[in-house]
Amino acid sequence: MNRISLYAVLLLMAVLLMSCGVSDNKKNAAGKEFLKLRLNAEPALLNPILSTDVYSSEVEGLIFNGLFRINSDLQIEPDLVKNYNISSDYLEYTFYLKENVRWHDGHKFTAHDVKFTFDKILDPSTNTVRRSGFIIDGKPVKFYVVDDYTLKAVLPEPFSPFLVRVSMQILPKHILMKEDINRAQFNRQPVGTGPFVFKGWKAGQFIKLERNEDYFGEKPRLKGVVFKIIPDTNTALIALEKGEIDYSLIPAKDFKRFQHKDDLNIFRYQQLQYSYIGFNMKNQFFSQLDIRKAVAMAVNKEAMVDSVLKGFGKPAYLPVSPVLWACPDDKHIEKYSYNYEKSRQLLNRSGFVMNKKTEVLEKNGIPFEFTVLVGKGSKTGEKCAQIIQRYLAKAGIKMNIRVMEWRSLLKIVQEPVKDKKFDAVMMGWSLSIDPDCYSIWHSTQYPQGFNYTGYINKEVDQLLQDGRREVNIEKRKEIYKKLYINIARDIPYLFLFYPDSILAVNKRVAGLSEPGPAGVLNKIEQVYLIEK
Repeated sequence: MNRISLYAVLLLMAVLLMSCGVSDNKKNAAGKEFLKLRLNAEPALLNPILSTDVYSSEVEGLIFNGLFRINSDLQIEPDLVKNYNISSDYLEYTFYLKENVRWHDGHKFTAHDVKFTFDKILDPSTNTVRRSGFIIDGKPVKFYVVDDYTLKAVLPEPFSPFLVRVSMQILPKHILMKEDINRAQFNRQPVGTGPFVFKGWKAGQFIKLERNEDYFGEKPRLKGVVFKIIPDTNTALIALEKGEIDYSLIPAKDFKRFQHKDDLNIFRYQQLQYSYIGFNMKNQFFSQLDIRKAVAMAVNKEAMVDSVLKGFGKPAYLPVSPVLWACPDDKHIEKYSYNYEKSRQLLNRSGFVMNKKTEVLEKNGIPFEFTVLVGKGSKTGEKCAQIIQRYLAKAGIKMNIRVMEWRSLLKIVQEPVKDKKFDAVMMGWSLSIDPDCYSIWHSTQYPQGFNYTGYINKEVDQLLQDGRREVNIEKRKEIYKKLYINIARDIPYLFLFYPDSILAVNKRVAGLSEPGPAGVLNKIEQVYLIEK
């Protein structure tokens, strides 16, 4: 949680917490306690090259290090790397590694671990969605060990997101080199180089980490961190009020309830994230552009933001966050704004007629009915799904809602089969600091990548490749502007909103990072607890 997850689904972000004046004695006492954090769902596993959910990533960020990390200004800075060189043609990167780093089991960290990690990502037998980040125009990046603390990467062509991609957290070769990494016990008992050491995982209850006393960087002030697994939002809010957890995101409807509590600081901030409903493009209805348009125009996003988010957010029309430098102005973007009459016209033109008994549109005797999958525990998500359900019912479309435990939902959506067993899914993307979204939108990333909707657009495929090759930031902005225009027009997702976050933090927590999408725990080593 102290480091940005590059592929995550719901990244927690926050703003600065300013601590009141405290005596040195109280500050010194703080390191003897544990920070108590909430996990909204059970992590799938704790291996950063295999995990695909944000809940795993939140824990992994405290256990592992990457070559680089993301700071509060959304810039990369060295982590395991001491320094590095890039050739003038952008094809060779030489990384000089820190020499005082040890794994939690005492073994020395070396360049062999780094090569092993990236080679494993590139290994076709590894069940990872990270592979596309290291394959450029069909050719893999090659990694070479120069000596124990020097690694060279050779690229087939320039690749702008490369330094962000090698921020991937590194695995220990000495533990995993003879293991089947997909099934290794390591995935539930991880060993990293990070500021905290894995100590235990009780399914459905908690994951416990303790301070790494031999950490190569700034030694953490906290004794440890406990992640409490609390899927239900109301249960989490009660736990926050009782002091059983130190912070939690607050639903908009509960803002007033928590706004003036004496032991909490409440903050609102913008996220590097968007929420959406993804359509299965193989579905007999959603394969047709006019029908996707009709669904989009049947939903009043502005009203949904006002009623569910209480204004803490704004409608989304693009697959990019306004926080990101690549986000264009929206004057050239097709928004498919709420227009009930036009929605009905499109449906009628597509051959649908109303069944007066069921009040559901039919085409060739088949009712327009589908099911959307929603992750359990998100009351905001469930409420939005219910509102969308009512809007679509008004238009003659029957949308069923299936609320599922998070891991079960992911298993269905990410199953590597060509005919995925879902109609639509409500989720959110947390985004990288680089706009490269190849793994989400490129046609080659179906069915085994993040393009689980099966979206195909040849022009988008080319723009995704061009955006990776171009190193000039202004030219990249133009490429991604064209990309976003294409995707917005095709509407493979019903883009919902850019949510603001409302974060409540117990006032005993101090030493937090600057505000912004990187989060207040970005520099976890400096966090401490004030004795009450």
